[in-house]
Amino acid sequence: MSEIYKKLDYCCKQIREKTDFVPKIAVVLGSGLGDFAEEAKQVASVEYSSIKGFPISTVSGHNGRFVFGYVGSVPVVIMQGRVHYYEGYSMEEVVMPIRVMRMLGAQKLILTNAAGGINKNYNPGDFMIIKGHISCFVPSVLRGENIDELGVRFPDMSRVYDEQMIKTALEAADKLNIPMREGVYVQTQGPNYETPEEIRAFATLGADAVGMSTACEAIAARHMGMKVCGISCISNMAAGISGQELSHEEVKATADRVSKDFKKLLRELIINENG
Repeated sequence: MSEIYKKLDYCCKQIREKTDFVPKIAVVLGSGLGDFAEEAKQVASVEYSSIKGFPISTVSGHNGRFVFGYVGSVPVVIMQGRVHYYEGYSMEEVVMPIRVMRMLGAQKLILTNAAGGINKNYNPGDFMIIKGHISCFVPSVLRGENIDELGVRFPDMSRVYDEQMIKTALEAADKLNIPMREGVYVQTQGPNYETPEEIRAFATLGADAVGMSTACEAIAARHMGMKVCGISCISNMAAGISGQELSHEEVKATADRVSKDFKKLLRELIINENG
């Protein structure tokens, strides 16, 4: 048994001392989107700080706890606040929560984030379903000794984001009359925002939105056999697109503005994915 797997198993055992709840779907809430956890019929919550050896969120807008409960009749675990590579954590630590949620029973993963719009047809407040990602600007989460208990050494990433879950998300958006973009997400290291020159380079590569999370989590989830869906809230236009300076306050303000639609969309997606 690898040392990493032992750490994961120890974290799971600590959570199991607090709750025996078995989730079916795991949800990660991005910057400014944490209020969705209050929509669930909560059964239990576990603070990250109460789990020995577990990374703790340090960013404003990320509360830092697991919420266990039901959305409709669907058992879920909601990650209210994520940890990021730019906070100083290793990639192993960044994806630890994803791996723990899978080991607790979650079979599907819904990732959300606040992202900068690279595609000039986008506007702040738009939602974008992630059809693919570019992750080569951050270290691979699978670097180092493979954790055989979790997955194979060389996992296929041809379809990181599950086509059926994408279809379900688009149908949910259509039912709720919420416009939904479809695009490619690129993850950078952060915490600084990108330069206009980098944004132009990412556009050339085919990216529609940019952020500092998500892709690494999706890779870890696919390595473990989870089905993955990703949704970005375009919180601002990326550097050089609008000519405005970027700020985290703008990110949170946009997320707050669209949170009502976001929560409706996420709820509909979860209920319809209960299959």
